[in-house]
Amino acid sequence: MKAIKYLLVGFVFGIVLTKSEAVSWYRIYEMFQFDSFHMYGIIITAVITGIIGIQFIKRKNIKDIKGNQIIIQDKEKGTFRYWIGGLFFGLGWAMVGACPGPVFVLLGCGFLSVSLIFIGALLGTFLYGVIKDYLPH
Repeated sequence: MKAIKYLLVGFVFGIVLTKSEAVSWYRIYEMFQFDSFHMYGIIITAVITGIIGIQFIKRKNIKDIKGNQIIIQDKEKGTFRYWIGGLFFGLGWAMVGACPGPVFVLLGCGFLSVSLIFIGALLGTFLYGVIKDYLPH
């Protein structure tokens, strides 16, 4: 039964991303060329929604689906690693024209060429897992 809930949320997420044109390569290209506010508006809305959601969870002691209290750890101090991670994420996003969420939506829409991006994302994640102990954190 839980799998159906997650599947439904995934379908709704995919529909929202598709209808808002957040999966459109052209919209992402416009964003990186600073030609349109469309994607920035979507990102700002997501950030504000996340801030409100996190504050609500912290202040109301919300429990997860299993009844356990949700505990959100504070981030460690230091900004260098966040800048480097953001740089790599942004460069990858700009080069392929898609971030991780829309990759799944585009695959679901039948764009099989996106499977190369998906494989690249998996390999990058695996590579980070292999070398993370050797990186400055």
